[in-house]
Amino acid sequence: MSLRRIVLRDFVIVRSLDLELGRGFCVLTGETGAGKSILIDALQLALGGRSDSTVVREGASRCEIAAEFDLPASLRSWLQEQGFGDDEDSLLLRRTVDTEGRSRAWINGSPATLTQLRALADSLVDIHGQHAWQSLTRTDALRALLDGYGGIDPRAARDAWGRWRQARKSLDEARERQNQLQQESERLSWQIGELDKLAPADGEWEELNAQHARLANAQSLIDAAQLAVNALDESEPSARALLHRAIQALQTQVHLEPRFAPAIEALEAAQAQIEDAVHGLHQCLGHTELDPQGLQVLDERLGQWVSLARRYRRPPQELATLLAQWKQELADVDHALDLGALENEERKAWQVFERECQALTRQRRKAAPRLSAAVTEIMQSLGMQGGRFEVGLQALAEPQAHGMEQVEFLVAGHAGVTPRPVGKVASGGELSRIALAISVVTSQLGQAPTLIFDEVDSGIGGAVAHTVGRLLRQLGTDRQVLAVTHLPQVAACGDRHLLVRKQQAKGDTFSEVLPIEAEARVTELARMLGGGERSEVSLAHARELLTA
Repeated sequence: MSLRRIVLRDFVIVRSLDLELGRGFCVLTGETGAGKSILIDALQLALGGRSDSTVVREGASRCEIAAEFDLPASLRSWLQEQGFGDDEDSLLLRRTVDTEGRSRAWINGSPATLTQLRALADSLVDIHGQHAWQSLTRTDALRALLDGYGGIDPRAARDAWGRWRQARKSLDEARERQNQLQQESERLSWQIGELDKLAPADGEWEELNAQHARLANAQSLIDAAQLAVNALDESEPSARALLHRAIQALQTQVHLEPRFAPAIEALEAAQAQIEDAVHGLHQCLGHTELDPQGLQVLDERLGQWVSLARRYRRPPQELATLLAQWKQELADVDHALDLGALENEERKAWQVFERECQALTRQRRKAAPRLSAAVTEIMQSLGMQGGRFEVGLQALAEPQAHGMEQVEFLVAGHAGVTPRPVGKVASGGELSRIALAISVVTSQLGQAPTLIFDEVDSGIGGAVAHTVGRLLRQLGTDRQVLAVTHLPQVAACGDRHLLVRKQQAKGDTFSEVLPIEAEARVTELARMLGGGERSEVSLAHARELLTA
């Protein structure tokens, strides 16, 4: 089940409606002008259809449509990406339209755009109107039907097509830009040569500056270290000597005053730290010396960095990255200059695509006769005895991402007629029945769990009408099916029956939708059979239809 519930407020001639729907096959009937298609119109608005102020009931300021669906697993990731969340097991679509024609929409309580509503539509509902056959004139729809029926996955061919197109584009661009690419290669080679002489390394600029600072200030560093050593250890009195005296003085009296012990420990620790500091300073003095020649080398190296940085208008610290970038660009340019390699890549990409296309063609040739036979068989029970349905595969002059052939549906309405493209078959009734036959055959292939048929039984009657009802009920075993019908034979096949009727009260006219069963359903079928007049004969016939 998909569509759980639909709620309408002030929509066209509906004041208020709160309708829960169930599984299986549900029929909607009612007198002419009662608004049998009003639920379908409302549902189309909830799914992002166009609207204007005329959908607002006269006297109201706005209309509201809400539709609650079971949440298909395929939509969970999309809802998360769009920020609507998927914590619940249901999906709530809501839309309002005011008397100025302004529209607002929500998905799971969060504001949404009509584009976002439309993105959900194909995964929720598949609506077949009286002209549902028109979709059978779109080549992409026909190809998708055949591929779905045959379990054919065209994605590998599409991916191979994209890779071939990219390889072909690279080759064409390289051919057109040979002179330009050659100049680019020479420029990059010269620039790389300049930077290669410097051979900048990551982090070298910062290290050079640190070394330069140390050498440039070597004398002041030596003086500071020596002064500290003198104060700590070599002058008289030094810090270490004073600490030693203090420790000795306390140690001679600690047996009388135990509270001196912590002070002694602290002073001894300080004495150890001074010794460590003096040791470290002696090491610094041993490694720090005046080096005018080394300083000059560093000055020259830093000057080279600054000069090249100014030339190429980059901070000095980016020169190493710039060199790596130019080397990659040169590799790309040299690759583009190698037409032989590009031609080889393009040829290999085409061969892969060609193999994938040939595999698609083989699969489609196997699936086409099976789909043809299945639809032809159903046509026989839909008043088209002797009719024939064929799936044609026409070779394309140029291959496309989807393969090397175009799929075409051909139909002969009765025996002795050459099958012609569906779009050229004259009878609208035949086209609706063919669309129904295809829907039955491919009912388990579509994404949408809810199928809606809006008077697709137009132009048929009698035993054919009963067959249409039986087929719709068969569809209802796999998916939720709603059908607007004027045929009692079809209505009698429904698992549930909704009656749409027009009412008048206090000068106001409005429509309401009521679930009916038992005698109420018999009465409605009798009305449909008798053209509005119920008789014992029509009532008996209605009961017979329900028990057939």
